[in-house]
Amino acid sequence: MTGNQDDQNGDMVIHRGGCHCGAIRFECDASPEITAFQCNCSVCIMKQNVHFMVPAEHFRLLQGEDKLTTYQFNTNTAKHLFCSICGVQSFYLPRSHPTCRAVTIYCIDPGTLKNVSVEQADGKDWEAWHAVYKAKQQEVDS
Repeated sequence: MTGNQDDQNGDMVIHRGGCHCGAIRFECDASPEITAFQCNCSVCIMKQNVHFMVPAEHFRLLQGEDKLTTYQFNTNTAKHLFCSICGVQSFYLPRSHPTCRAVTIYCIDPGTLKNVSVEQADGKDWEAWHAVYKAKQQEVDS
């Protein structure tokens, strides 16, 4: 597995979701069985964020682009997007996978996620974790 939810099992579904107030709506193509990351970095731990990666070309923002607010910190690489009305982050642009969208599992409408396995991501020591993660993915992909 490459860390994103490209067709893992040969079957893709359209997951739809959005924020609490409904101003932000999106859809993405991914497997119904996903691997999500629970990150312990300073911002994710406060938000209790659990997310899965979707290649950018498989993600479509349907409405609410004008309602998105961006928060950045540290290296200013990741773009933590959230609804300016209700404050919910339904997806963001991750530092770890710059060609993907990180989609919050709890913001997916019910019915399309069949199985979610959760891996821990050590965002507190991001550089070391990401180096090990990338090495493992290269082994799997080869």
